Order: sequence, then structure tokens, then C-alpha cells
Amino acid sequence: MTALDLSSPVAVVGTGTMGQGIAQVALVAGHPVRLYDAVPGRAREAADAIGARLDRLVEKERLTGAGRDAARARLKPAETLADLADCALVVEAVLERLDVKRELFRALEDVVGDDCLLATNTSSLSVTAVGGALRAPGRFVGLHFFNPAPLLPLVEVVSGFATDVASATRAYETARAWGKTPVTCADTPGFVVNRVARPFYAEAFAVHEHQGAGPATIDAVLRESGGFRMGAFELTDLIGQDVNESVTHSVWQAFFQDVRFTPSLVQRRLVESGRLGRKSGQGWYDYRDGAERPEPHTAEPADRPAYVVVEGDLGPAAELVTLIREAGIEVRDEDAGTGALVLPGGGRLHLTDGQTSAELGGAIHFDLALDYRRATRIALAPSGATSPRALAEATGLFQALGKKVSVVGDVPGMIVARTVARIVDLAYDAVARGVASEADVDTAMRLGVNYPLGPLEWGRRLGLWWVYELLGELHVREPSGRYAPSLALHRHAHASDAGEGIPS
Repeated sequence: MTALDLSSPVAVVGTGTMGQGIAQVALVAGHPVRLYDAVPGRAREAADAIGARLDRLVEKERLTGAGRDAARARLKPAETLADLADCALVVEAVLERLDVKRELFRALEDVVGDDCLLATNTSSLSVTAVGGALRAPGRFVGLHFFNPAPLLPLVEVVSGFATDVASATRAYETARAWGKTPVTCADTPGFVVNRVARPFYAEAFAVHEHQGAGPATIDAVLRESGGFRMGAFELTDLIGQDVNESVTHSVWQAFFQDVRFTPSLVQRRLVESGRLGRKSGQGWYDYRDGAERPEPHTAEPADRPAYVVVEGDLGPAAELVTLIREAGIEVRDEDAGTGALVLPGGGRLHLTDGQTSAELGGAIHFDLALDYRRATRIALAPSGATSPRALAEATGLFQALGKKVSVVGDVPGMIVARTVARIVDLAYDAVARGVASEADVDTAMRLGVNYPLGPLEWGRRLGLWWVYELLGELHVREPSGRYAPSLALHRHAHASDAGEGIPS
């Protein structure tokens, strides 16, 4: 089954931001495009808005003047659904309400030909449920674009329980012909991206709720140590707190209130207060004129230690030993030990492992980094028993490596480590349940939400046994089930520890 021929008309129903974006993608690819909206005049306004964006593409030399003129000639507002009768594909981007979408597709089925592919852009509803009322649900598929559709490459091609393989294949090949990177996935709550990404927000909010750090510090650590493009607080302000919470709540409900997807109470209060983010002027941050952005906690300069004793294997933080030597600090190696950096004053530094620093006496945990060489900030979590000298020497050590240091509360798993571990776990769980392949999950998370690595690749780099044990320790300290490692991670971690392989 191949992509739709470029001569085949494509219709988009719903002319909001997403509908306009999808229409622009199909139009620039070369299709005749019909726009329909139930509100009179909206389709014409949307066509004018798309035309203006095409003008800007010409100004930026991303489209020729002749290409723009040809695209404009192919774009037609539709007065009624009947005007879509000859379309080969209809993509819906209307209100996220099941009854509204089902009614629309029932009406479309009476209009279009039997070979017309019907698609929903839903991000939170069941594709199976939306298409369930159709006489021929086999031709119904999910085409989930990401906003802004003309810029973001990912499209999730979602097969409902009744979707024919031929229909899904045609949708996939069409998206690819439009210059997108499609991934195939099953019809489960959140599909791939909105399912696997929930911990990125949830764990940041949890650290904040436990008084571990403020939003600015958590965001800075996620960016500068974790390698994420944006922190969770600034990203949800950009998305809209109401939109982000709605998706979280939808996934949680669809999974029968699975504790792994529990929404955040503090985010609920933010939404209730009307602080929805950039669009309302206030969210986690204040965007009103004259408002100052809070700065992350950054420790004052401290003296570097004269030497560091390395005890045992530092695991994912092993590169620190090389960096310490390169900084001109003497390294004294000891083969025995559970993995620690011992400072001259007796203070001990451990990579966070899901325990609290309080359990280790005066020890200090440091957070995970995507790449310790490139990281520009490291978080430290001392306990109440940590001596001022130990904290100063730990701070001075990382500053000598060129890192800013944020001192945060003694929260198990800290910030980056607990977030990445949970994302890795949900990714393995999704693959094991047949949601998508390993390659498609990694592609979806890199392209859909700009993660620096796909979560499965990230897990392998860290060592699946390390991820498994960290989650196990978190589960001991919060035995709600939120942090319990999935069966899939359990299997893969034990296989990796035994030096075996498990087919994906």
C-alpha cells in the first residue's frame, strides 16, 4: 500500500491552530486541500491565515513564489461537508470530545466514498472509541500530529482495534511522503509520547511538593544536568497548565487511575487559580510586564579539595574520575567500596540511588547527568548530618570541574535520576505491551518532546540494573506502586545483569 497520490484531495475538518497546521503540511506537500469548519466563515479565515504563513515561508526562502501561488490555488474553503465528497483523506481536528467527533465521522461516512481514509488527530481519546460508530471502521486511523504541525516532524499513526492494516499503512506512507517521521502505535491511552512522557512532569512536581527545590532550580537541573531542552515547569507554562493537566488526567483515568499516572495536586491548584502559563500571564512563572524570572539556586564559590579518594565503581558517573584528574586534582584509587568519592574532610559523595542522604549519615548524594563532561550544573543533596566542611568540599569539587552547583533537599532519587528512571521504565513497559517497537518509542520521544536520547537507549547507557535498583529503592520509600519497576524492566534488567539478551 502506497501513499496517497498528490492529485488526491485532502480535507481538514476543524480550523484551529492544529487544523491549520495539518492543512498547511498537506498543501505544501502538493495536495489539493479543502478546509471545513462548522462555524460559518472560519474556513475562509483559516485559508487566509495559511496564505499569510505561506508568504512568510517565501520571505524566509523556504518556498518559492511560484510554489506559494500554486499552493494557494489548491486551497479551498468548504461550505458544507458535502463539498468533501471527492476527498481521499479527511483529517479531523475538532474539539476533544468523544460525542462531537463520533457525530462528525458518522456524517462524513454518509458523504465520502468508500475508499476515503478517515483520520482523527486526537491526542487523548481512544481511536477505537471515536471510530466505533462507523459502518466501516477498518478505514479509520489516528494521525496524531504535534503542535506546530508544519515544524515538528513526528506523527503517531495509531491503529484502533478495528483498523485495517492497509489503512494504517497508507496513513503511514502518506505522512512520510509529506516529509514527516511517522511511528506506528497501538490504541492505548496516551499512545507513545503522552504515555511515556508523564514522569517528566510528575517527578518535577513531586520534588517541588516535597520541598526539594523551587521550579527555577528544578528546571535548571533538568536542562543543564539532564540535557532536556526545557524544564518541566517552563514547558508546562508554554503548553498551558490546563492542557497539560487535562492530558495527564485523561491518561490516568483511561488506565483506571493507575498510580503511575496520578495527576499533581499542586498543578490542579494552579489551574484552579487561573494561572495557566504564558497565555494567562502567570503560571509557575510570572510573565507579566516587569516581572523578574526567579534564578535557580547556585552555590557560592568554594575551594577545591586537595585530593579525592575514589572507592569502587561509580557506575553511570564513572567519567567524573577522568574529569577530576583533568582538573588537576589528585585522585587516589581504592578498589574496595560501593562507589563513592571521599573528600579530605571525610565527606562522602554518592551518585543518587533512590535512598535519602540521611540514611547514609553525613554523606551527600549528587544527581545523574546525561553527560558529566558537558553538564554545566550538578545538584547536591546533603542531609541534616552533613558537615559544613563536607558540603563546601563537595561544592568546590564540582566547581573545579566547571559546573555550577545547586544544593537541593534530601529527596530520594533527586531530580534527573528519578525522572529518567521512570521514563525508561514506562518505555520498556510500553514496548512489552505492544504499544510500539523499541525503535519507534525512541524516535517518538526524541522527535515528539525533544528528549536528548530515546529512553530505551538511555536505559542501556545507564545500565538497566542501575535503573531497576534505583526504582526499587524509591518503591521502598514510597510503596504506593508509583515507583515499582515494571515486569518488562525487571526481565530486561535481570537479563542484562546475567549477560543475556531478551528479544524485543
